[in-house]
Amino acid sequence: MLKKFILAITFVVSLSSLFANMGDKAEAATYNYHTAAIHIAESNIGVPYRYGGMSPSGFDCSGLVKYSYAKAGRTLNRTAAQMYYGNGYKPSYLQAGDLLFYAPTKASAPTHVAIYIGYGKMIMASSSRGVIITSTSNSYWHPRYVGAKRV
Repeated sequence: MLKKFILAITFVVSLSSLFANMGDKAEAATYNYHTAAIHIAESNIGVPYRYGGMSPSGFDCSGLVKYSYAKAGRTLNRTAAQMYYGNGYKPSYLQAGDLLFYAPTKASAPTHVAIYIGYGKMIMASSSRGVIITSTSNSYWHPRYVGAKRV
């Protein structure tokens, strides 16, 4: 009887650790492509802005995001508005790798996208300064924030 009890406990512990490890691997995989996209975007700091640009010779905002995620293994839509209304979901809290969307007015479609890198910072292609890291509380962008998506 004791032998069956020990065997049952061993089985339950093994099964629970299997499921726990599966969750860790899923979270690690999600974390890795977000982190990779951030590192790719960061490696392009200083690249000049170019309207319609999608390469290290010049980026626009959605070009930088699309390029960074493509190099990390995720395909995204081309424009900020398409990314906002396309695949992904709205997170309840921001996490590194989330996409941040901005519009000239709250009533208009998003025309700008950036990647949240954590600690209140984002990386983006600025039309005036090229690829930069700036604060999410930036006086220009903060009032134009319309939402975030997690891919």
